[in-house]
Amino acid sequence: MSTRELVAQGTRLCGRMIRSEPRLFLVSLGGAALVVVLSIGSAFAIGAVVADVVAPMLDRGRVDAGLLVAAAAALLGLSALKVLGIFSRRLGAVYLQQSLQAGQRKAIVRKYLSLPPAWHRDNPTGALLSNASSDVDAAASPAGSLAYAVATVFLLAGALTALFAVDWTLGLVGLVVFPGLVTVFAVYSRRVAPRYRQAQSLRARVTALAHESFDGALTVKVMGRADHQTARFAEQVGELRRALVSIGRTRAWHDPVIDALPHVGTVAVLVVGAWRCEQGALDLSDLTAAAFLFALMDMPIRAIGWLLGALPRAVAGSERVDRVLAAADDAPPGTATLGSERAELRLRQVGVRNLTEVSLRVGPGRVVALVGPTGCGKSTVAAVAARLLHPESGSVLLGGVDVRELTAAAYAAAVAYVPQVPFLFADSVRGNVALGRPGVDDTAIWQALAVARADDFVRLLPQGLDTGLGERGAALSGGQRQRIALARALAGGPRLLVLDDATSAVDPVVEADVVAGLRAAPGGPAMLVVATRRPTIALADEVVYLDRGRVEACGTHHELMRSAPGYRDLLAAYDRREAA
Repeated sequence: MSTRELVAQGTRLCGRMIRSEPRLFLVSLGGAALVVVLSIGSAFAIGAVVADVVAPMLDRGRVDAGLLVAAAAALLGLSALKVLGIFSRRLGAVYLQQSLQAGQRKAIVRKYLSLPPAWHRDNPTGALLSNASSDVDAAASPAGSLAYAVATVFLLAGALTALFAVDWTLGLVGLVVFPGLVTVFAVYSRRVAPRYRQAQSLRARVTALAHESFDGALTVKVMGRADHQTARFAEQVGELRRALVSIGRTRAWHDPVIDALPHVGTVAVLVVGAWRCEQGALDLSDLTAAAFLFALMDMPIRAIGWLLGALPRAVAGSERVDRVLAAADDAPPGTATLGSERAELRLRQVGVRNLTEVSLRVGPGRVVALVGPTGCGKSTVAAVAARLLHPESGSVLLGGVDVRELTAAAYAAAVAYVPQVPFLFADSVRGNVALGRPGVDDTAIWQALAVARADDFVRLLPQGLDTGLGERGAALSGGQRQRIALARALAGGPRLLVLDDATSAVDPVVEADVVAGLRAAPGGPAMLVVATRRPTIALADEVVYLDRGRVEACGTHHELMRSAPGYRDLLAAYDRREAA
């Protein structure tokens, strides 16, 4: 990326920041502008005090206390106003930067939750965490000095104008600083921009590997591969370290050069100014004001240097954040809603992934079991029914309405999905079951727990519904986690319940009891169940037998036992597994 492209992207990024939080930017800019005006005014005030108050006193050899106090009070008043401006500038900058970061993080998380499962499979969790943390921090980093840098442009312009007003030769000295600043930034950006992009990418890889190591700590420990995993992590950390050290080496010469430019200019002003004084073109007051004006350019040049120095990292972080925000959503939001009546699910000639022209119907209050060998497409059908996947061909209807036309809220209220590996939050039982949904009170929670056959063990927990379950429900067994997840699905009163082998970790007797309880519940939901146990299959009103992505047979369990040899062989294998 060329310096021009980097500046163009950085300018657009800064403009976007200003448009996102215009009020906060104006607060910071107003404070910075006040500092600018007072800084220029102070230069002339100090020059006047030196020439009209201090120098005459030295010439007379007598101190005029009243005049000195008045001069000091004036300077202190200007300083007090300057303190107010600095406070407003910094407070506004902090609020601006933090508000931008908070807004971007919320937007990223909202986007994550709208993206399809396929996108999440291609982007590891650790990388997503890096997008929401270090990339957002990098993208918002210029906000801390943005208003000050903008205001100091006017300070520099004012200082240069004042220098030319004092003496044209001093103005020319001031102009020399700017080509130096631009040259330094051009060299710096060309070297450091690609390194920042590499560093942000490496941060994501390190975060992803760290998350994987923590999440798989039990497996690593049991397999005795701690040294191997540590070596993998150390290799990635080493690459990140080398990238950051490379950036540090570049900044090691950039920052001192930026800091030195105003000092070199101040020395030049004093030398040229002394020469002009000898010629009689300047007096002491003019030279003092000119030197102070050039000294004032120290912080503005640094501020602009900070902003320019932050741009390569900010652009790299912003590119990674924008990549997430620009990702295609799962599906365009629908506008239709469902009525209050019980609904049926229909799949019509659905094709997606390994499925080919799959059709089935789950009527209100009925239980349909999906049965088939491993890899036949059972979980894919469940994902389509739960709208986690959209069909590439065919259609999915709920209550006679194409699910693509339903709003996300309408579908979430009507359909509940429980996967084989449930996810529980690091919250209490109550928090996990209610999930903050309005109307899900303790009565509804206990009713859902009873249907899921989880109420007995919850009552035995140390604090009942208030018992914390730990990360991913670590305080519970696998079967208990599945029943809590099932209770969570039931608590919302869904009209369609999709269970993807959601009771596989439960004792077969308890599993059959759970399914029977769901079926017997008054006004119970339509149920699509991925089943791998004979007792569960036997409770279904209808069995859909899948093989190689196609529906091979439909009917009751007894009908398929007579008419479908593949189904009969599969259940015999299930029986042998249970007996083993």
